[in-house]
Amino acid sequence: MKFGELLAKLRKEKGILQKELATYLNVTVATISNYEKGVHSPDYDTLVKLADFFDVSTDYLLQRTDYRASINMLNKPLIIGFTVSDLLNAVMELDQRNTEALIDYYKLLSLRNSVEHVK
Repeated sequence: MKFGELLAKLRKEKGILQKELATYLNVTVATISNYEKGVHSPDYDTLVKLADFFDVSTDYLLQRTDYRASINMLNKPLIIGFTVSDLLNAVMELDQRNTEALIDYYKLLSLRNSVEHVK
């Protein structure tokens, strides 16, 4: 999927018109249309505004990842001094055996969590 197609998809998911997005970005409707058609690409500042508006990462917009989480989500504190990003980085440092153990533990916690919600 090209950038313009993704932008149009995100805009439609949010249920807004090109005009509304243009107003937010302080550009013309023609500019939004050109982004969506692939005629032009947004500059850096506009790309960041789009990421904030759609609550996704710039890497997602650039299709470098399928992970939609925004920078706000990655910086979200889980506990004092430990963010979502810290957790992801810690997981990436685990060896294969410990990664498998972590996934098994995650499955156990998910099962426990779903049972607790049924009660």
